[in-house]
Amino acid sequence: MTFSFKSNLIDILNREIYPAEITVTNDKISSVAKITETVQGYVLPGFIDAHVHVESSMLVPSEFARLASVHGTVATISDPHEIANVLGMRGVEYMIENGKKVPFHFFFGAPSCVPATNFETAGANIGPDDITTLLSKPEIVYLAEMMNYPGVIYKDKEVHEKLEIAKRLGKPIDGHAPGLMGEQMRNYFTGASGTNELVITTDHECFKYEEAEEKLKLGVKIMIREGSAAKNFNELIPLLKKYPTQIMFCCDDKHPDSLIESHIDQHVKRALAAGCELFDVLRASSLNVIEHYKLPVGLLRKGDSADFILVDDLENFAIQKTYIKGVMVAETGIPLMELIEAEIENNFTCSKKIPKDFECEVTGNTIRVIEALNGQLITNELHHTIVPENGAFESDVKNDVLKIAVVNRYNEAPVSIAFIKNFGLKEGAIASCVAHDCHNIVVVGTNDKDICDAVNIIIEHKGGISLSHNNEHMSIALPIAGIMTNTNGYEVAREYIAIDKRAKELGSKLGAPFMTLSFMALLVIPQLKLSDKGLFNGEKFEFTNVFV
Repeated sequence: MTFSFKSNLIDILNREIYPAEITVTNDKISSVAKITETVQGYVLPGFIDAHVHVESSMLVPSEFARLASVHGTVATISDPHEIANVLGMRGVEYMIENGKKVPFHFFFGAPSCVPATNFETAGANIGPDDITTLLSKPEIVYLAEMMNYPGVIYKDKEVHEKLEIAKRLGKPIDGHAPGLMGEQMRNYFTGASGTNELVITTDHECFKYEEAEEKLKLGVKIMIREGSAAKNFNELIPLLKKYPTQIMFCCDDKHPDSLIESHIDQHVKRALAAGCELFDVLRASSLNVIEHYKLPVGLLRKGDSADFILVDDLENFAIQKTYIKGVMVAETGIPLMELIEAEIENNFTCSKKIPKDFECEVTGNTIRVIEALNGQLITNELHHTIVPENGAFESDVKNDVLKIAVVNRYNEAPVSIAFIKNFGLKEGAIASCVAHDCHNIVVVGTNDKDICDAVNIIIEHKGGISLSHNNEHMSIALPIAGIMTNTNGYEVAREYIAIDKRAKELGSKLGAPFMTLSFMALLVIPQLKLSDKGLFNGEKFEFTNVFV
């Protein structure tokens, strides 16, 4: 198959724009010729998400690709540690095989921290031998985010064995160091080697300008993240003007409602609106990622993979067509990839609960409270004085101090209970089995009955998200590993929009209450989080008591 077209070519490598005739033969660019005639529109390399967990979209890779391609995305650097925490190596293989069923570039990483810590229950473990096996596969291009930063700094044997395997095989190592600065930051990225040579080379967790710039000066590549929960774009985008070769764009986590609205195209449009130079913006959305990970993704040169997008103008940047491997996969907002039927794999064994399982034993008058922050993954620790009733304490709805609980989905175990602020619910409860990284069930609510009902809905479906309010119940079933569905992504997005709207009607003021909820069990991001084993201080990296 051969076809040709004419457009204004945006040449990122040479930083120029010129009219050209491009010829595609099968899946490659067979020729690029400058022409003198006036032509309409622009052609440019497709966008790449430099760090994403596909599972957070609640969609399998093939369906994620259908939705993302509409926005000009042709490739992702995908860390499959969500499914790996549930199914281990079998889960990583599942993502690879499903991704192969569509014309899209999925570049997966070997999950470095499964489980993320030893302070929670996961469904699987990935050790050094598994890392060697994974990194030897052509589909696995890097060692995924090393979240165990204390293990790096203090030279944990297994952590450093995994780093050495990646170094030996010549694979890049992604970082995860929220808030780290100074000597600890330097020790982390240099692998505690005592030299200035970087071992870990990226970070997508920066939330302060000064933090990101200190890492950039060390030579680290910084990914500017704007997802459904973590929104760091406004704080970090000024860095693109100073460090154009070290910046990449990523979403990290994208729920289905926001994925149907935008992907990396939103980063591009906002960066241009912020006054960033066009070629610097397009470097961050494609070239820098390709060069860092040595990807076979096309840059509109002869012999390149035919991956490109057509836009109408450079002001609105509306995506007209997306081509991947020579195939037009999306046109004017409509995906052209077929819907792939996905097989169901899961690991979910716990039984239903009763309200009494969620009672909190009172052992004091002051409690530690997780302060959730809108648009951030980090939390703060607050203290709150309680007034027990009949020896028990539920949620203090008036002061927005609500009960949060984590239920072990893999084994029968006592429910872990704490308290949280800023969810804002006045009635009811919301729950999710999309709970990074181990994907136990996490729930926040105003009373034990609704909390219990929301949890039991998820147990019945063996995965999903849910809402309970008296006798009103809403849910989205996620039968694949308890975190993904095998249904149409646009239908899932509509269902998600409805349940998200209802959570806000019940009082939540968070921009994305379910996405925020999913990170409240992520222990590797400070300050306070809750695992199935107890309340955890992410700065001291140890358990702490609910009662002060």
